[in-house]
Amino acid sequence: MNKLQELFKNKKEDILSIYFTAGYPELNTSGDIIKNLEKSGVDFIEVGMPFSDPMADGPTIQETSEVALKNGMNLDVYFNELKAITGEVDIPLIAMGYVNQMIRFGTDKFLTLCKESGISGLILPDLPLNVYEKDFRAKFEEYNMVNVFLITPQTSEDRIKEIDEASNAFIYMVSSASTTGSKSNIADSQLEYFQRMKDMELNNPLVIGFGISNNDTYTKACKYASGAIIGSAFVKAIKNGVTEKVVSDFINMVKG
Repeated sequence: MNKLQELFKNKKEDILSIYFTAGYPELNTSGDIIKNLEKSGVDFIEVGMPFSDPMADGPTIQETSEVALKNGMNLDVYFNELKAITGEVDIPLIAMGYVNQMIRFGTDKFLTLCKESGISGLILPDLPLNVYEKDFRAKFEEYNMVNVFLITPQTSEDRIKEIDEASNAFIYMVSSASTTGSKSNIADSQLEYFQRMKDMELNNPLVIGFGISNNDTYTKACKYASGAIIGSAFVKAIKNGVTEKVVSDFINMVKG
């Protein structure tokens, strides 16, 4: 059992996760962001791997990827920034990106560096379940690496049950059939979807992401799931600086 799995074993509600893009707003800021988020009481962190064609990301996250790549961020720099703080933080980390990044880098090399960098899990939105089961599951288990699957309002109940069977930490519940992006409220149709998922009583906890941005959306999400993930609203907040106050003010706003 790794840190991420331990978190979900020991905490069942009001989990808060924050996403940020490594290399944004500048290189060598990942460590400070992670340390400040941990101090602010965040439960786990998704560290985005900038990519030139991020199909699941909305305009805000796409912009951060563009800036990070221009800043010189790549996977070697990414892992070096995380390895530099492995003895200073205890919070579970997830690497979020795309499967092609891992394959081009070399799967074994990638997973080795994930483990050395304190990463407990991966979110690869373009990794299909059947491909994961056939080509990657054994390898991920060898490195004690959790793979987190995404579901959407369009995912069938049969597929959700298959994903639940293949999961071993949590399921990322996309709040709507769209790319990432902060929204100030949650529509009634989304609440119906949240309730439908809650009623399925899956084995793995659900964490809601996409469109969570403030105390209202976070609180509503936590009524139906074990927690929520915030990305776009946070990277907007750190655009002009990653000080401890900027980070803590944002987290305090979300938690109310």
